[in-house]
Amino acid sequence: MFNLVVLTGRLTADPELKTTPSGVSVTTFSIAVSRRYKAGEETQADFINIVAWRQTAEFITKYFKKGSMIGIEGSIQTRRYVDKDGKNRTVFEVIANNAQFVESKRDSAPGMDAPASFSNASVNEFTEVPGESDEDLPF
Repeated sequence: MFNLVVLTGRLTADPELKTTPSGVSVTTFSIAVSRRYKAGEETQADFINIVAWRQTAEFITKYFKKGSMIGIEGSIQTRRYVDKDGKNRTVFEVIANNAQFVESKRDSAPGMDAPASFSNASVNEFTEVPGESDEDLPF
């Protein structure tokens, strides 16, 4: 069996980082995802609920704001509960395993502070290329 969801959409609100009683980071938010439509028809959007945990939640709340375009990879999960009126309810949500930037900083909404680049490598992980010097560079 296979349960994989890949979505791109815009956040409908600023994501808020919360912490469980055991200290695990979590955020819940929704994204607006355009639905395919026929020529001449108005574009329609679906609003998809997303849940992210741990480092993924921390990454999303740090770099994404309302209106940001985001790429999500995860899986669909269902939850059942009884509401305050005693009715059985089912919730469908995407559990995000990975989140990515899908637009450049200059294409993002005004005031957005996404990093221009990100690297988790340390300086010690790079090696000098023999025979190359900064003087040989054309810029």
